[in-house]
Amino acid sequence: MTDAPSSPRPSVFTVPMSTRDPAPIPTPLPTTTSQKPSTPSFALPKLRLEIRDLNHDGTQGFLIAVVASKALLTAVQSVLSLLYKSPTEHTTTVPGTRSVTLVLRSMEGVAYTTGSELDSDHKEIHFSLDYIHKSVAPALLAHEIMGVLTHEMVHCYQYNALGTCPGGLIEGIADWVRLNSGLSPPHWKREGTGKWDAGYQHTGYFLDYLEKRYGEGLVRKLNEKLRIERYKEKHFWTELCGRPVEQLWCDYRQKLEEESKKTEEEECLFVDRYDATASGALASQAPTSTTESGEIADVSAGVV
Repeated sequence: MTDAPSSPRPSVFTVPMSTRDPAPIPTPLPTTTSQKPSTPSFALPKLRLEIRDLNHDGTQGFLIAVVASKALLTAVQSVLSLLYKSPTEHTTTVPGTRSVTLVLRSMEGVAYTTGSELDSDHKEIHFSLDYIHKSVAPALLAHEIMGVLTHEMVHCYQYNALGTCPGGLIEGIADWVRLNSGLSPPHWKREGTGKWDAGYQHTGYFLDYLEKRYGEGLVRKLNEKLRIERYKEKHFWTELCGRPVEQLWCDYRQKLEEESKKTEEEECLFVDRYDATASGALASQAPTSTTESGEIADVSAGVV
């Protein structure tokens, strides 16, 4: 018996190897994150420091309390951000202040701002070393220095109605900026006595009331009006707020009275609740004794 012829083995098909380099693996495109456009920044002036007495105790206090370059820069930025909206706004016209020199020297008073001998675009802030040394507690020195610098820096950047603006309003705007920079000193308080343009924090708090009442940006509008027109009180305030400033001042005083009355009522209510709680606690702690008939006697009251 012969073997049956074996069937031919099926041929295996193989894919010929390519002599070319393998195709590169595609590299994923880098993911891009959308970035918000940077906020335009105001042009900053050249900042200088002039110390006229290095041996003065006030000089040492100043240099220990703050870093002069950072203090001046912060003051400038606070003023510009509060008095002006943006350098790209068509309503924004920042004065052309080119330099601010802080002069530390011995003098009476606290501080003042003036134009330099060059021209009015170069400002000088004169700050009393005697005030720094003698009139401010060490714990509050940095806060007070920044408050004074911010107030005086306003005078380097605010308008004055072509020289016709009342001094009280000029100083009130400066203290409004100081107040809204978080630099008000402990002794400041809102008051409705006297006239609205008494200046400084007295007027500053009044402007703050108007800013809250009529919306953010009112003081900016006020400053812009002081740039383009002479100050005529009735017309100025009626156009700005819709009513004369004396009426606005009466509204402000009334609001202060209402808030004061509300505070007094809340304090009286707190006292009443405290007295009631204290009386209840004393009654629960009163010593007692038992009579022969078994009744409870309140020893503190002397009754059975």
